Amino acid sequence: MAFLAPALAALFPTPALAHASDRGHVLLLPTGYYIAGGALAVAVSFLVLALLPPAALDNFWRKRLQLFAFGDHPRIIVSLISFAGFALLIAAGVFGSRDPLSNPLPLVIWTLLWAGFTLLQGVLGDLWAWLNPWYGPWRIASRIFGLDAREAKPSRLPSWFGYWSAFVLFFAFAWFELIDPAPDDPARLAFAAGPYWLVSFAAMLAFGYEDWSRRGEFLSVFFSMVARFAPVERLEGRLSLCWPGAKLLAAEPLPLSGIAFLLLALSSVSFDGLSKTFFWLGLFGVNPLEYPGRTALIGVGSFGLVLTFILLAAVFALAVRLGQRLAGDKHSFAEAAGLLVWSIVPIALAYHIAHYLTVLLVDGQYALVALSDPFALGWNLFGTANMMIEAGIVAGAQSAWWLWNLQAGVIIAGHVLAVLVAHGLAWRLYRQPSRAALSQLPLTLLMIAYTIFGLWLLATPTAG
Repeated sequence: MAFLAPALAALFPTPALAHASDRGHVLLLPTGYYIAGGALAVAVSFLVLALLPPAALDNFWRKRLQLFAFGDHPRIIVSLISFAGFALLIAAGVFGSRDPLSNPLPLVIWTLLWAGFTLLQGVLGDLWAWLNPWYGPWRIASRIFGLDAREAKPSRLPSWFGYWSAFVLFFAFAWFELIDPAPDDPARLAFAAGPYWLVSFAAMLAFGYEDWSRRGEFLSVFFSMVARFAPVERLEGRLSLCWPGAKLLAAEPLPLSGIAFLLLALSSVSFDGLSKTFFWLGLFGVNPLEYPGRTALIGVGSFGLVLTFILLAAVFALAVRLGQRLAGDKHSFAEAAGLLVWSIVPIALAYHIAHYLTVLLVDGQYALVALSDPFALGWNLFGTANMMIEAGIVAGAQSAWWLWNLQAGVIIAGHVLAVLVAHGLAWRLYRQPSRAALSQLPLTLLMIAYTIFGLWLLATPTAG
């Protein structure tokens, strides 16, 4: 019977160790040259910008191409459809399959929404303002309870409140995704997402939709910040095209809570990659070849999530402060940091894309299958229920080559664009180009170091 083993192995599916395969091939690539080249690209971009006349870059950022105008009614309809879909997903999470790769709720939230929709926000602008499941129901409730007039009054959310609610909720979300033992469990996720919608909706009724979605609801805050990078701009009901990152230059300085929120967006995805590396696990005496599972690492993971944020915040603050010293800045530290933190957006978006690319390519296929049969009843609503999953798209030497180049290219491009945006923001603080360039030297060094760190994360072996 031994001669039948190869044939049986080919006929029946077996677990695929995608991480081990991909990383094994990546280690055979000249990753050291990529890391050196990426660091050099960021450094050269700084030198070029330091010599470029401020007026030339200012004219570059100001260019706009007007497209078309639109009204508010389609937005209400789209949001109501989104709410209906969300309710269906919650029902599927409670009553559908227990398999995370067959139930649409975890696949939609973790893959299509968190991994995929973030990319769309960074490319196409603030689609979340239309697709979020709160706006349509809020408009109906505001008509019924007469809340329209109250929305036009001064903000009911105190200014000291800042973005702290969004920060706390984002941290809880990151902890649930990265540390919780079973974030993919459909029922567990349904009992987290459903009440979150209700609490957020109640807050929007109490404080106003605009106020709470702008400063309190973490998904809306995150997506709106990412959308500032997009080349699509929506202003007063009209769409226009601009250069990627141009809207970041017009942003107002963020308060301390907003700075913390943006830094958490970058540190959390960075820790997600770091937490699975042989290096990190070795620090705590964990054998990466005998990965004990998430439950055994809850304490280590929680510590690492907090530590990564604190370290990034400290290094960013130090870079801003040193830049002020070099330039002889008279602005307050809060104003400088609140403005320059917008340069983190391209880096956070780049890390997000690079980190979740393989998940999106494979689990996105599972999502298409699950959405056609949300309750595992044999339905085929969209004709994709019987679609074959091509997991091999991220396996093998050839796939590893183009995935690595794409991920590395995205990270390097994100840091180069961050340097570009940071210089534009610095010119808002300083009238002299030489002082603006000096102020950015420490921040550029930080971005070079983060480029090296990001490329190392892509290349180093991982477990789990």
